[in-house]
Amino acid sequence: MASIQTSPRSLARRVSAPVGLLAAVAGGFGYVGSVDPNHPGHYPVCPFLYLTGWYCPACGGLRSAYAVAHGDLGAALHDNALAVVGYAAAAVLWVLWLSREVRGRPAGPRVPRALWWGVGAVVLVFTVVRNLPFGAFLAP
Repeated sequence: MASIQTSPRSLARRVSAPVGLLAAVAGGFGYVGSVDPNHPGHYPVCPFLYLTGWYCPACGGLRSAYAVAHGDLGAALHDNALAVVGYAAAAVLWVLWLSREVRGRPAGPRVPRALWWGVGAVVLVFTVVRNLPFGAFLAP
């Protein structure tokens, strides 16, 4: 089996994008973790909630991120369960991206269009259900 030899500089270049993204996300979570969104006045009001009185799919996302940053998974799931699933999916995809870059592999397979439609449908259903009386447990 032949091994691919790469210089340290090319490895550094390959991993610079995933590591840079990780730094930006860590900075964002660090900021949200230090400035509590549960206290009004630190963050703007959701424009969708303000205009319609309905929760958008992201409502509670900052509170959820704050809870994740503090290790409180129960509160995070209560504030926005879909966001927590998104954080986990993003973490898994980031690890896969980094591992491919470290090994010098080409980009992963393309995501089928049906999967994107499925994600959109889940977000839409989540948004509708959290605004109905029986889905109040999904409201932030």
